[in-house]
Amino acid sequence: MLANADLVAVARNEDSLIVGVARAISDFAYCTYLSDLAVDVDYQGRGIGRRLIRMIHENAGLDTRLILLAAPAATSYYPHIGMDKHESCWTIPPLEGERIKTS
Repeated sequence: MLANADLVAVARNEDSLIVGVARAISDFAYCTYLSDLAVDVDYQGRGIGRRLIRMIHENAGLDTRLILLAAPAATSYYPHIGMDKHESCWTIPPLEGERIKTS
């Protein structure tokens, strides 16, 4: 999972244990896809997720558009930190690739 990520940011506690991680792929010009953001529940509410996102975006280039798919339980988090919902996004759910029209 981490081997193919362009960017990885990690937050550690005072004992050097990982308490948060963000993973992204980017073309470093237009688009950065934040594929994972996770913060240990005991460390949530401390700005760790916000800092991880900022680290990823800064390293990809602040002129790239940061894109993510939110887990249903996290949809209220992203507007809270200043992200905008984008209305012109389409997805193909896993295992449904046959829905793509080829003609």
